[in-house]
Amino acid sequence: MHSDRRSSSLETRPLLEEAPPSYNSTDDVNDTPPEPSPEDTRPLNKLSRADINWILAGLWSGVLLGAFDGTVVATLLTPIGSQFKASNQASYIGTSYLLSVCCFTPLYGRLADILGRKGAMLLALSLFGSGTIFCGLAPSMGTLIAARAVAGMGGGGVMTVSSIAVSDLIPLKQRGLYQGMANILYGLGAGVGGPLGGWVNDVFGWRWAFYMQAPLLMFSFIVVAIKVNIPLSAEIRQQSLSDKLRRLDVLGAIMLAVTVGCLLLGFSLKSEEELPWSHPLIYSLLLASVVFGFIFVLVEKYWAPYPVMPLRLMTQRTPVAVSISNLLTSMTAFSMLYNIPLYFSAVRLDSAAKAGLHLLPHSIAISTGSVLAGWIMRRTGKLYILTLASAMLAIIASILVTLWNENTSAFHLYLDLIPQGFGMASFITSTLIAMIAGVYKEDMAVATGITYLFRTTGQVLGVSLSGTVLQAVLLQKLRQRIQGPGSSEVIDAIRRTTEIIPQLDPLLQRIAVDSYADALRVVFICQIAINILGFIACLPIQENALPGTHQEQEAHYRNLNSSESRDTSHRNV
Repeated sequence: MHSDRRSSSLETRPLLEEAPPSYNSTDDVNDTPPEPSPEDTRPLNKLSRADINWILAGLWSGVLLGAFDGTVVATLLTPIGSQFKASNQASYIGTSYLLSVCCFTPLYGRLADILGRKGAMLLALSLFGSGTIFCGLAPSMGTLIAARAVAGMGGGGVMTVSSIAVSDLIPLKQRGLYQGMANILYGLGAGVGGPLGGWVNDVFGWRWAFYMQAPLLMFSFIVVAIKVNIPLSAEIRQQSLSDKLRRLDVLGAIMLAVTVGCLLLGFSLKSEEELPWSHPLIYSLLLASVVFGFIFVLVEKYWAPYPVMPLRLMTQRTPVAVSISNLLTSMTAFSMLYNIPLYFSAVRLDSAAKAGLHLLPHSIAISTGSVLAGWIMRRTGKLYILTLASAMLAIIASILVTLWNENTSAFHLYLDLIPQGFGMASFITSTLIAMIAGVYKEDMAVATGITYLFRTTGQVLGVSLSGTVLQAVLLQKLRQRIQGPGSSEVIDAIRRTTEIIPQLDPLLQRIAVDSYADALRVVFICQIAINILGFIACLPIQENALPGTHQEQEAHYRNLNSSESRDTSHRNV
């Protein structure tokens, strides 16, 4: 699809402009890579293997803890709601965290350039840690929801800054393999969190599920404070703290947070409160998102000297393709993750434990897919075909799931999810590397934050929109099939909990099972359509050369900057 010359180019311009040559271009310019800057590369090259291992331990322990915390909280929603006698508000514990993560994640890309990797990571750990401890101390449901929002302010930063720091330490050609190892730890934390959180709740109470995270938080904080010493550029190092803070785009950050927050809150309320689209609260939030989004664009274009989301990135081929494809594929991945257990409990009438067991091959595929993608990129130095193949696997999984019926064998019910886990893990790994390789060095941290923003936004939208579609179709099917006196109460009970289905008489049970099967099939068909759009969105991603050493990586970025300078001078002439 790409010629050798195009493969070795670096796309950092709009689609109609030609990309500048990379460090290994066959053009007659820059045949020999420029020497790396000793001031910028020496500190990283002098790090010993032991130093790097300690840094990775500090960074990745925060990643593990973030994944662990997510599944712990999901397990504790019922006991927390029961204790506070506010089970109807329990879903907001998760929603407040995710909304906060989405709003604050992109800020950490710029903060990592202002405060340094260490400063930004310590800030993220402080917010995440304090919010988590306050959750354990919360005297009411409202306080707990607010504490989860504080934890979310740091939770997204932990993931983003750790990824930025690893990108500083590891050359791009090897970066995917390290991302795969980080994803294994993420999967381990997510897998252990649910069972361990349930056990702690039964033995000590749900508050201790928050308190027990403190030791690992302290370990991560101390290691980061001592070991993470990644230098900033000479220009930023010479500035005072007040000058550095002036680089922070506060107005743009506020506009972005309000834009994303209103959008996600509108969809979340539509799904969780089952409000109609015509409800004043819903359309007011969505309208506000559009208005503040327009203001955000104006601020970034005309006001902010160091924008939190540089608009020039969003007019370039690879960053736009990576952002949109991550948004779409994350929507389907989380829709699948939330709706597959519902299929087994509502249609197959399996227990919660057995429904969760069906996700085990999927979880293993996530870890395997991420590591294998990293190994392939390290071995070949290529990512384009890998990215397309990963997106195609997600389409195949959605088709397989859509074909499930009452005659589908157990073999397929367990294994049909493997392409989804494998493909998604590989996709997020390869597209992150594509984003980092497709921007200038000074934009790397901000671009990483943008990638995580679109990914987490897609996760929330996937859960909210799939829930909205599911409930709409389910309500329609139940009303068609259940009529007569008391039908409204029966329909409402079936929609609110699947635990009532096995207790219904055979006729009503069959109706409930068929209605859920029909509704979930519509959701899965929507997933096929969105996955196809995600595949199309990733087609413009540029095949960039992946440097194998720090020297090559510095030459790569310096060559890119010099090419941009020549192009700018030519245009001015």
